[in-house]
Amino acid sequence: MKILDCTLRDGGYYTQWDFDKSVVDQYIFALNKLPVDYIELGYRSPLQDSYYGKYFYLPLYELRDIRNKTHKKLAIILNENDIQEQDIPDLIEPLVGLVDMIRLAIKPENLDRAIDLVKKIKVYGFEISFNLMYLSKWKFDKNFMNSLEKLNGLIDVLYMVDSYGSILPNELKGPIKLLKSKLDCKLGFHGHNNLEAALLNSLMAIDLGVEFIDSTIMGMGRGAGNLKTELLLTVLNQKNDLEVNFNELEKAVTAFKPLKEKYNWGTSLPYMISGAYSLPQKEVMELTTVRYYALNAVIRGLKNERNLTNNNEKFPVCSFPKTDKVTVIGGGGSIAQHIDGILRFVENNPDIIIIHASAKNAGYFKNLKNKQYFCLVGNEGRRLETILKDLSHFNGVCIVPPFPRKMETYVPDAIKDKTQELEKIWFTDKYFDAHTTLALQIALNCKPEHLYLIGYDGYKPEIITQKEIELIEENQYLFRKLSEFISDFSSLTKTHYDLITHNNLFYRLSK
Repeated sequence: MKILDCTLRDGGYYTQWDFDKSVVDQYIFALNKLPVDYIELGYRSPLQDSYYGKYFYLPLYELRDIRNKTHKKLAIILNENDIQEQDIPDLIEPLVGLVDMIRLAIKPENLDRAIDLVKKIKVYGFEISFNLMYLSKWKFDKNFMNSLEKLNGLIDVLYMVDSYGSILPNELKGPIKLLKSKLDCKLGFHGHNNLEAALLNSLMAIDLGVEFIDSTIMGMGRGAGNLKTELLLTVLNQKNDLEVNFNELEKAVTAFKPLKEKYNWGTSLPYMISGAYSLPQKEVMELTTVRYYALNAVIRGLKNERNLTNNNEKFPVCSFPKTDKVTVIGGGGSIAQHIDGILRFVENNPDIIIIHASAKNAGYFKNLKNKQYFCLVGNEGRRLETILKDLSHFNGVCIVPPFPRKMETYVPDAIKDKTQELEKIWFTDKYFDAHTTLALQIALNCKPEHLYLIGYDGYKPEIITQKEIELIEENQYLFRKLSEFISDFSSLTKTHYDLITHNNLFYRLSK
């Protein structure tokens, strides 16, 4: 049984594949003295649009440097989805003599395309591994399972990748038995730790005759992370008398401790849900941290989707009045900072319609006579209850996304009679359940000549999280789509978004 450590590749999802040289050296020198057979150094990729670091492209000077520092077998991985046949000579030929194994990360539906690629790679003499994703969904694709025999004679290892971290040990028996009956290559297992089963799954895979196991130092990897190399080695030392130099193992772990403290990877309740329901980690995290759906609503929605049922509450479809001006209110801190000026602006424009993308700042506007719409997405109804407290005199209209909704939307009982739903969302082709999508669609349905944004502050580039980056990209995309339908829209408060701000609030109030 061989152990392949892929820390620099899987850990790169947090660091954008940049690691300090001192960290890499300490890691390499420690692994030299540990029973790890292969070290995967990262991706080897054609040029991408976004920034990625050294271990995403693996320049030859870095490969030569590491090759001179270790006797271990070295591996790189290709993302099959990013590779064209014409890329192979430039990417692969220079690796001869530096790298031992080429791995391809493959979606099952792209198996035939990957086979064509590997035929071009195999001529260079490398060991070849196919890392086939989405193990928990293989059984639902009979065509894929029946086509696996095409791999015979082509690859050295076929990896089962538990992409969603959803497999439990007994569920490995069927796939391993089937693969052994169809394939003449060795088998590998790559476990994710959503359900904290990566170790048990890997031990079960070993017992069932799987020859390659992937792991990472401290489990460093996207989302819930991976099987911990130090844990696997410790267990094999105790159970199987595998010789382990624990002083060197501690050095490897120590090298990554600062990164662990900074990025705090590992499982959590949303990641556990993604594992239990075989969903991409990013999708569940988006539902809970960007869309702010309650976890109960997420679970109910997932069960409805699995059972092909729908228990969303249906509301009357809203018809919107035509108006000359609308204002979309975001959740930014600039509203509290400039609330006196904002209220003066609204009072000077009694016909302007106010649309609350978020209820976060709704309390400032509760006494206005202007017509107001409140977007209820995810858990926004609970926020509205918290902000306004007493909804018995609520005089706005709540709008929920079109029926049927993938996830349930909470609507307080006190305002159900004042809740309506959009008929459809037509201005964008994605982000259908985003707060801003709902608000901008309401605005467009009012057919205004002028659309003002207030409280869409964005974030300062120097202090920004990955979640905030994704939200900025989402909103910026929606603003671009909005511009296809209305030319006069701008921000009245300071913003980091790429928005026109010449219709400045305070200039207007000085008139």
